[in-house]
Amino acid sequence: MSENQGAVKTRKGFKEFIRKFFVSLKRSPHYIPLVALAVAFLVYSLNLTSISNTTSVILADNMGQCEFVAMLFSILAFVVFLRAFPKRQKAKKVMLILLFIFLVLLVLVDLVYLTRINAALTRTENPIEIIQPNDQNPTGKNVFIGVAKNVVTVHIVFVIICAVLVATLPIYSKFIRKINTSIEVEGNTDMGEIDISGED
Repeated sequence: MSENQGAVKTRKGFKEFIRKFFVSLKRSPHYIPLVALAVAFLVYSLNLTSISNTTSVILADNMGQCEFVAMLFSILAFVVFLRAFPKRQKAKKVMLILLFIFLVLLVLVDLVYLTRINAALTRTENPIEIIQPNDQNPTGKNVFIGVAKNVVTVHIVFVIICAVLVATLPIYSKFIRKINTSIEVEGNTDMGEIDISGED
């Protein structure tokens, strides 16, 4: 097989991958907010050590509870999300309401947690310092607090993005379903196109 043929085959394979991706997206447009929810969960859970260390150093009111509730509602939000969008059925309103409640609670507990961090860093008496690693202090000091603060902030952003995407799902799903995912059959111009948009 020549280089040109290989390149053509690669392009066709990529185009077919993109086509199948959009076919799948047309069937299940709710995967878009689900990805945002998954990113929020991964960002938080993969940095749980920094968050736990921050809680143990600051020891402010409700920080441990906020951490626990954030993990619990993140998992429950996944379960409720999947129940809210059953395969090939209409979205369940009760589950959607429950999902929004969980998302709001996630943002609230994260805001409380951020408030506790900011209070500890800015208090007039014995404020907690974050010292980045340098030549004199290679390990730094309380660096994980800065990481936890950033992680919780990013978590809030992705939870809000998920909520907005769920709320606007009926709007952008209409545009997604209009994307042409038909297959052009070469050498059979009379046949026109095989439209597989019915796979929605």
